[in-house]
Amino acid sequence: MEPIFRQEFEVTPLVTDCFGRLRPAGILYFAQEAAGGHCKLLGVDWDTLSRRQLFWAVLRYRVEISRLPVLGEKITVETWPMPTTRTAFPRSTVAYDGEGKELFRCIGLWVLMDTQRRTMVLPGKSGIDLIGASRGSELTVPGSLMPIAGEHVASRQVVYSELDRNLHMNNTRYMDWVADLLPGAFHKERPARAFTVCYLDEVTEGQKIDLCWQLLDGPVLQVDAHREKTDVPGEKSRVFTASVEF
Repeated sequence: MEPIFRQEFEVTPLVTDCFGRLRPAGILYFAQEAAGGHCKLLGVDWDTLSRRQLFWAVLRYRVEISRLPVLGEKITVETWPMPTTRTAFPRSTVAYDGEGKELFRCIGLWVLMDTQRRTMVLPGKSGIDLIGASRGSELTVPGSLMPIAGEHVASRQVVYSELDRNLHMNNTRYMDWVADLLPGAFHKERPARAFTVCYLDEVTEGQKIDLCWQLLDGPVLQVDAHREKTDVPGEKSRVFTASVEF
């Protein structure tokens, strides 16, 4: 089977902002849907893995944007697994417009999780064998982002509509939270050019998350999200970090 999977999408109101442009969260949505379609062909989709008490989770994403597609536009998304590492399954994704021009590209670092223990399962112990490919033009998997103090703090609570089948907030929704930190007038003039997001721990329904953020020269939006530890009242742990370049 060809290691590269292709899927066509239409940019709908579900994934666009108020200016008719694809939201950063929409980029992750298309990457997720294409990866899901490919996993189904490879026999490692959610239903198959759930019978083995496993599920896919993403640890990090790096996205670089050439142009944000607009409402009604049809795009083609290509995705492929890269060579598996000792701990994870990197996956590359590239999207093109109707003329074959690149719109955006991203790389995600995916891992397998134990459904019951909620702990990572190493590829060598998972029984999952993916044949990876490399074109030589893939983005580099991002490293972790350093903690920040943040000049501002905004609080959000995870709600029902943000959950996925693994009963935690879907990875695409984090970027909506990040985008909401800045007003529409800012986004109108400064669409995102690139972003990195690192997922440090899953968040579940009802949990309150504090988003510490600052806008640096560039401009670059930096976000560090925390929640209170359930076992140590008064102390907080990081749940995700993000950096968006405009």
